[in-house]
Parts: sequence; C-alpha cells; structure tokens
Amino acid sequence: MNFRLNFVLIASIMVVFGIMMVPGNISAETNQNSVTVTPINEKLSLEKTTITMNISQENTLPWAAVSGAASDHVNGYPAIIQFYKEGEPVHVAQVDVKEDGSYEYKFRARSVDLSTGEVTNIFEGQHTIKISIVVHNQNELI
Repeated sequence: MNFRLNFVLIASIMVVFGIMMVPGNISAETNQNSVTVTPINEKLSLEKTTITMNISQENTLPWAAVSGAASDHVNGYPAIIQFYKEGEPVHVAQVDVKEDGSYEYKFRARSVDLSTGEVTNIFEGQHTIKISIVVHNQNELI
C-alpha cells in the first residue's frame, strides 16, 4: 500500500509539472491537489486527481498541456480530463493512456485571428481540473 501512495504522489506531481509549462503565465498549485480512489467493483477502481490551474491574463503562448501517469491503470480505458471554472464545466477531453500509464492532453489556451489580429484567451483565470482513470483495485477487502 505504501508503494501505491508513493506512486500516486509521483503521478500527481507529474500532472502538475505537465500543466506548469510556462512559469508566470500558467501554473498549477501543488497544495491544492487531491487524489481519491473509489472502487467500481471487485477488480476495478476509479482514480480521480483534482488540481487547480491558473492561466494569467498576460499569457502569450497558445498551447498548454495536462500530463501525468496513473498507478496500475487498466488497459483499454482512457483518461477523462474535465475542466471547470467557478464550478461550471467548460471543457472535457478523453485521451488514451499508454502502456506505461502515462497520458498527455495538449490544448489551445489562446488563439489569434491572423486576418484581424484579434486575440482570444480560451482559458484564463483559475480552473479546476479533474483527471479520472480506471485502475486495478488494490483493496483486497472488496
């Protein structure tokens, strides 16, 4: 069980580093992370990681990413990544989880219309991100 907790902690840190692509413009707060594992049945559980992402108004880069690794993921199940702003859902993505448990989702944070020069900040301010992945159930009591 100690190995599992360590692996979940490392996976959470990897997710945070994946989001912190641009210091000062886009950041994630590590003290706001939470990881929960909820049994689905005797063999499967749902691992949900919740993080907070902040994108500055002064952000000048068009792309950002969420990446990380799941502990003991189940092959064939994707990672579901949900973005919320002020408690309201604003974006959802489904990405494949590789055999090593890693996943990555790149998304556009800013867009520029080349004909008019108009800038649109797609993601700006504080967002809560929830990452859900199906993992093997480690609890032998279930």
